Amino acid sequence: MQIPIRKLSGSKRIALVAHDNKKTELIEWAVYNKSALRKHRLYGTGTTGSLVENALGQSVSKFLSGPLGGDQQIGARIAEGKIDVLIFFWDPMEAQPHDPDIKALLRLAVTWNIPFACDRATADFLLTSPLMFTDYEVMVPDYSQYTRRLDKPGQSNLSPNQ
Repeated sequence: MQIPIRKLSGSKRIALVAHDNKKTELIEWAVYNKSALRKHRLYGTGTTGSLVENALGQSVSKFLSGPLGGDQQIGARIAEGKIDVLIFFWDPMEAQPHDPDIKALLRLAVTWNIPFACDRATADFLLTSPLMFTDYEVMVPDYSQYTRRLDKPGQSNLSPNQ
């Protein structure tokens, strides 16, 4: 059986997300890594994307604010293979009203096997990896058994409540 591969170019598509208490830290990290980030295409949730764009003088494709659906928009792009790396400085000490969206976003990063960092140290290791600037083949998990689980004869594709 051949393992599905998704090819990432040397210029990655990086999503940048930060909770309110972590925005300053993400901006400081981005400014420190300005020259490295210039080699990649940047995406961000609402305010974070605008702050990064202003701090770097580099275009950032912006989604909605996280609580308004931006986390879900980025998650959808990850599932579609349109985001290669996630940098998400999240605040573990403060409850977030959109916590289920945050968990879903992190779950999608793992599900689709993309590199992600949730703190500055990990983001430093990730961004300084030689793999960030070269073509890279990501092994994409094969979910065909999962998607076919209800296709067996005698089973309905509808849930009991439909």
